[in-house]
Amino acid sequence: MLGTLSGLEILPQSRAATSDAEFALVRQGAEARLVVLAEPETLAGFEGDCSEYAGRSLLLGPTNRHNAAALRCSLPWLKPRLLGLRTSAGMGDRMGLATPGHVRAMRALEGQIAPIFAQQSIREMSRTDRSPQQVMDDAMWGVFQEGWHEGAGADADHLKTAADIDACVACGYTLYTLDPGEYVDNEADAASMAHLRAAVEALPWAQLEDDFRALMGRYLHRPFEVEGSTIRFDEQTILRAATKYGRALAHISAMYRHLTQAAGNRSFELEVSVDETETPTTHAEHIYLALELKRLGVRWVSLAPRYVGQFEKGVDYIGDVAVFEADLAVHAAIARQLGPYKLSIHSGSDKFSIYPAMMRQTRGLVHLKTAGTSYLEALRTIAPLDPGLFREIYAFARDRFEKDRATYHTSSSLERAPLPQDVPDAGLVKLLDQSDVRQILHITFGSVLREKGSSSLLRFHDRLMRLLHSCSEQYARNLEAHFLRHLGYFVTTGASYPGAPTSQMS
Repeated sequence: MLGTLSGLEILPQSRAATSDAEFALVRQGAEARLVVLAEPETLAGFEGDCSEYAGRSLLLGPTNRHNAAALRCSLPWLKPRLLGLRTSAGMGDRMGLATPGHVRAMRALEGQIAPIFAQQSIREMSRTDRSPQQVMDDAMWGVFQEGWHEGAGADADHLKTAADIDACVACGYTLYTLDPGEYVDNEADAASMAHLRAAVEALPWAQLEDDFRALMGRYLHRPFEVEGSTIRFDEQTILRAATKYGRALAHISAMYRHLTQAAGNRSFELEVSVDETETPTTHAEHIYLALELKRLGVRWVSLAPRYVGQFEKGVDYIGDVAVFEADLAVHAAIARQLGPYKLSIHSGSDKFSIYPAMMRQTRGLVHLKTAGTSYLEALRTIAPLDPGLFREIYAFARDRFEKDRATYHTSSSLERAPLPQDVPDAGLVKLLDQSDVRQILHITFGSVLREKGSSSLLRFHDRLMRLLHSCSEQYARNLEAHFLRHLGYFVTTGASYPGAPTSQMS
């Protein structure tokens, strides 16, 4: 019956019904509104203006937190769920508008990849002034708009503290990515034996429920056979692994126990991430991490090691692809034998050269994690519509880049990026295809979105959001095409959509 409403532009994919109510999103100008047609008692949990329609009550309300919670209660398919060991992909959204495009890409792949639409790190939330609940709700409204009933997870990404966990548990996230990077000893690879022995002796053994003698007994001169590869542990290898990751393990164990208590009887999945460190995770260190996590009673569904080569933001893999695949093959074998669990690839957007290897070697036990690429597609969308705004953002990003790059691994250079005044309006979109420019724009997203103008109003954010709302269909189409380029490599059957990659898992 909602389809017959006059004066309201109903978004057709959003229409849903239960035994006692009908739901949809409608467009009023550039704004989306929730409409519910039901008996008055059914509307008790919703906020909005009510009127009589066809003998029932018609509610027109905002897409706010209160209505998001009520809608999840009415339509359980909107609640995030566990994904298990399915091939999966997380698609971060820094402005809360990208989920429709993400859903369309997933739908084109006919559900062959399990999606995570709500995903943002605590660091990214602070840089965009968003809360865990906002991230969750924005993704949910996108799922509702597109009528995606096939389910999705929700990733509380790169959590570092117990307070981070508590904030995300309260919102119902289903995947918790623990980041112990601050506890990883990045000097271990170059340290002397004397330094390593002293560092291991100083480990928090009580927290690790262990002691030095027991550690050496578990690993020293014990070969580990992993699908044809033999990984050996001499004294130096053990000491280096324990020095590098021992304190991180103690932190992960404490965070996991806190998460278990905070979650109560709610099910959750765990990812362990050590990717944001200086040096690669060796095969022996991977075995050490996995076996020690098991010994400490930690259960996880995915692990993000620090791979060989460079994983910089928004650009392809930097390094020898053949060397990467050979190294990855052993990591994937370890994950199968000691799990099974998925290998996770962070900063995973635009790494097209290694996607075939990731799928080939993991045999589908893989999770792809992206974030800023959807922000870059937002800039690609607005560049031809408002060249002045794009040029202003780009000039500001260049000014902020040297300061903002401090928390990122990047080899990009301002010198290789064109000056804003040297690029004609017609050439602005092509800037998004230049690696240095992509990273400059990617890395400065937080500064752009929070920058205030002379009147204390946000300088870019509100204009950018208004423009994206006004061209939401174009943004969704751009995202769909962009993510199909990514996700096509991770399906196991031939794809028929335009631009499908030709190098897929055999």
